[in-house]
Amino acid sequence: MKFSDIINHDEVKAQLKNMVTENRLSHALFFLGKEGAGGLALGRALAQYMVCERTNKSAQPAGMSLFGEEEEVKFPEDSCGVCPPCIKASQLIHPDIHFTYPVIPLKAGSPPVSSDYMEKFRTWALKYPYSNSFEWLQYIDAENKQGNITARECEVILHNMNLKSFESLYKIQIIWMPEALGKEGNKLLKVIEEPPPNTLFILIAENEELVLPTILSRTQLVKIPAYKAEDIADALVEKHGADPVQARKIAAMSNGSYWEAIQNLDHNTNDWDDLLKEWMNSLVKTGPVAQLKFIEDISKTGREKQKQFLRYFTQLLQHTLHIIVLGEEVASKRESESIHQFATKLQRFFQPEQIDAVIHELDSATYQIERNANPKILFHALTIKLYHIISDKSLILVK
Repeated sequence: MKFSDIINHDEVKAQLKNMVTENRLSHALFFLGKEGAGGLALGRALAQYMVCERTNKSAQPAGMSLFGEEEEVKFPEDSCGVCPPCIKASQLIHPDIHFTYPVIPLKAGSPPVSSDYMEKFRTWALKYPYSNSFEWLQYIDAENKQGNITARECEVILHNMNLKSFESLYKIQIIWMPEALGKEGNKLLKVIEEPPPNTLFILIAENEELVLPTILSRTQLVKIPAYKAEDIADALVEKHGADPVQARKIAAMSNGSYWEAIQNLDHNTNDWDDLLKEWMNSLVKTGPVAQLKFIEDISKTGREKQKQFLRYFTQLLQHTLHIIVLGEEVASKRESESIHQFATKLQRFFQPEQIDAVIHELDSATYQIERNANPKILFHALTIKLYHIISDKSLILVK
């Protein structure tokens, strides 16, 4: 993967390339960015840049010109993508680029290592470069099992980093989701702090609070910002052929995650409208039987789609608030026609204080889904809370 293949992040790309060209590259980098921000893609792009023949040639000591003047070293702006090392790196088969990621045991009592799943990881990462650890674990049929980076895997890393490089100047170890490292990660402290020559560690994380502080203190932080809505919308149009209006609508509710936007694109938002109408009707009209049917339906959709649904509802409520505060004429210019029409209908259910309360509950539910909460229990509790919020509104109106 080349830097140019990655959506935007121009400042981060420039920062990484400057580290290389100005000889300021740390022996251990810590990429920190939320899911869907492209952390793994950037790690792969940097690794490919480091092993590219053009970069390796530029990294050689500068010679002298015919007139005794030192020749200027010019590093490439990106990896070439066509030399043998680049092709191997892009296919995740370069012998000097090693990958570590959360895995589950292949059989009971056997400590797993990343190489057990390398073929699957290669296929998955090439197909879904912006995906997340939950989707990866589902891809390898982890179900509810927790993915880990084991002590045995740490021993493999130590072994690989003490080997001589095969083809390039650098040996590169990419550790994706170091949050999965327990105390076993302390085995890596010495090699991260004092690595062999020409060794580069790239740790790619989403939550620094879950990473061992002893590891954090030995790395250089590289922050990867969430994507802006306009960047996501442009990418959906350019790379996926999305309708521009639909792309803007999806980007607005993607929460800065390109992966989530892709998932939303695959799901017709009209389905969300139907499901949301069913939910709202069950709360104010059709009653418990309809509520249980909604809970059963939403529980079958999967974690990512549940998050998308809740964020779509949040977007509608925020626009409903704009209508109440700014008026229909001004608010209609801020959203697509379909969202504006739906939000207008939601006005009869909510007053501003109720909207604030519902959004709070939706955000809390989204947080719990990200932590693998039981969907039936979660949506049952959420339905009860929303019922009371709406009922309280009815009492206020009567008064």
